[in-house]
Amino acid sequence: MSEAAEESFISHLVELRDRLLRSLIAVAVMMGILCLYPGPGEIYDILAAPLTAALPEGTKMVAIGVITPFMIPLKVTAMVAFVLALPYILFQAWSFIAPGLYAHEKRLGIPLIISSTLLFVAGMAFCYFFVFGQVFHFIASFAPKSITPAPDIEAYLSFVMTMFLAFGIAFEVPVALVVLVKLGVVTVEKLQEWRSYFIVGAFVVAAVVTPPDVVSQLALAIPMCLLYELGILAARFVSRPAPESTESTDLVASAVNPENTPNSGLDMDAEMDRAAEEFRKLSGK
Repeated sequence: MSEAAEESFISHLVELRDRLLRSLIAVAVMMGILCLYPGPGEIYDILAAPLTAALPEGTKMVAIGVITPFMIPLKVTAMVAFVLALPYILFQAWSFIAPGLYAHEKRLGIPLIISSTLLFVAGMAFCYFFVFGQVFHFIASFAPKSITPAPDIEAYLSFVMTMFLAFGIAFEVPVALVVLVKLGVVTVEKLQEWRSYFIVGAFVVAAVVTPPDVVSQLALAIPMCLLYELGILAARFVSRPAPESTESTDLVASAVNPENTPNSGLDMDAEMDRAAEEFRKLSGK
């Protein structure tokens, strides 16, 4: 490695370190603000509101671990701080990779980053405001009267993180389709042909990542199918132009160079036959 290349590599590492530090500082600042107001306990209460609303009156969640009541609210606060600082983190990532991109890649990159962030947050919001309430009430209706449900706060956080991740990634379907079409991996026509396979796959994924109840599975599978249609619609605007047909290509080639037309060989043979006939006539005379 030459000295100039080594210096360039080191400068990129330094820039990457600086941008990572800025992102971590942004998360730490947001977490500090959230710890002061409204506080980790209140933030966890907001996160647990869909479950506590479905529990019997007077029932609360439990904490089995010794330090669980302290650590779990902090983890929730850190998660919220990361989501709030996500626009700044994505800006730092974009500032790092943008100098190495072409102009058309830069034009596509910014809308993709913004749309993917908004869709991921929309998936989490849809899961919190709609899915959780339906799922917890559905599960509570099946609970036997002889037991008193008292979920553990650590298990609840694990469940919430899994559901948020599943719905956030599921809402990224339009972005994934647009990227695949823009890169030329698939075409819009192929996506339309694969629609039935995607519907089956959406229900399979929903059955795997969600609790074993019909409500949560439908709540994930149906939006995925609708977002697939939205992705096909958006992909039409970024799809590459279809290649010209063979006939049109031949017409253009013949206009540029008539000797390359398919009938040029036949015309040449006819001319040679006529010339030979004229020569025989002159020789006979």
